[in-house]
Parts: sequence; C-alpha cells; structure tokens
Amino acid sequence: MNSFEPRISVATIVERDGQFLCVQERIDERSVINQPAGHVEAGERIVQAAFRETLEETAWQVDITALLGLYLYQPKARGPVYHRYCLIGTPLRHDPGQKLDRGVETALWLSPEDLRSAPNLRSPLVLRCVEDYLGGRRLPLDAIYEHPWPLQRG
Repeated sequence: MNSFEPRISVATIVERDGQFLCVQERIDERSVINQPAGHVEAGERIVQAAFRETLEETAWQVDITALLGLYLYQPKARGPVYHRYCLIGTPLRHDPGQKLDRGVETALWLSPEDLRSAPNLRSPLVLRCVEDYLGGRRLPLDAIYEHPWPLQRG
C-alpha cells in the first residue's frame, strides 16, 4: 500500500506592469525560480499564509484579492503530494530593508516570456499558475471555506 502524505502550501501570483513577483531560491543545492510560496503553519488561515509567505520571501506587502486555483503535484512516485492553494495579490508596499527568508537569494519581477524560457523553475506549477492567471481565471476568496479552529489551550 502506498503512503499518502499531503503537504498544504500556498503560492501568490502578484502582477505589476506585466511582470510577476518571483523569488530565486536555493533548493537542494540548485538555484530555482518560484512564486512566493511556502507551507501553511498550524492554525493559520490560507489567506494569512499567502500574505505571510509573500512578505517573508519578497519584503512586499500584498492585498490578497482572489483564489487562482488549487493545484496538486507529486514530484516523485510514492512521495508526498503537494496541495498548492494559489492566490492572487496586489502589491501594496515594499520594505527594501527587510531581510528575506532563509534560502531566498533575491526577489525579482519577471515577464511571462522570462518564465516560459527559464530552465530552472522550481516545479511545473510555477508556469501553470502564470498561464492560468493570464487566461483570466479568478475565483472569489469565499470559495475557500475554513471551519473555525478549536481553541488552543496552553
């Protein structure tokens, strides 16, 4: 029997003047391009996680405005399955003095052409999310229902 180990992550599509906010990060000794993305922390809401990950990885505050979609990816047979909630954000403010998250080499703005020709995308989901965004996909945030978490007792 195969083990099924889901991993919940968020990614944020942030577009400004035809360019997309991306991160260049080091993963397993490789330098790769990704959207601002990361794992949802215990007790954290999806929209909160997208805002936090974008800020930590790029120093940009964003207004999360819509859900692009839910993407599943299993990079290795019998490995974990990543459930990626991709959200859309509007850039608000940048803090150039903020230190970026560990592993992030730089934040950068890339055109769709740059992303289509990049040999080092972190996964096929990076370009798929950009193409879905360019195709006009937008879902309301209330398409995500999160039942209230139980109170944590300390």
